[in-house]
Amino acid sequence: MSPRWILFGNAALGSAVVAIGAWLAWNALSGVDVLLAASVAGLFLLWRGKSIRLIWAWSTLILGVESFVWPLMTMVHIRSSTAQPSDEQMSTILSAVLMGLFSAVFWIAFSYGLFKGAGSQPPAPAEPMEQARPRKKR
Repeated sequence: MSPRWILFGNAALGSAVVAIGAWLAWNALSGVDVLLAASVAGLFLLWRGKSIRLIWAWSTLILGVESFVWPLMTMVHIRSSTAQPSDEQMSTILSAVLMGLFSAVFWIAFSYGLFKGAGSQPPAPAEPMEQARPRKKR
């Protein structure tokens, strides 16, 4: 079990990662909104994260969800600004979709591995291999 101050430090770093991800996904967040997101994420990480691995599993899962939301927010932002997107706006949407989905899959898969590792038991000792028996001749 890690000391409490190490868990608090990792929760603070994880909440900073989540807040930066929220700031990037919703590029219209103010400083107060970013601090609010970091505070809520930090409290959530302290509540759910009983170990360093769980804190980072939750942080990367939230980052993966934010990466998935980023292209959606880009599309909504462009759609609300114009009725017919220009070629430049369409390339922005395409870039957001490709990078957002790639990073979302990466972070969610990474968090899956962290969650799976947090719940796994230590491996059982391997049984000794059977000695090779000589074949009987017929």
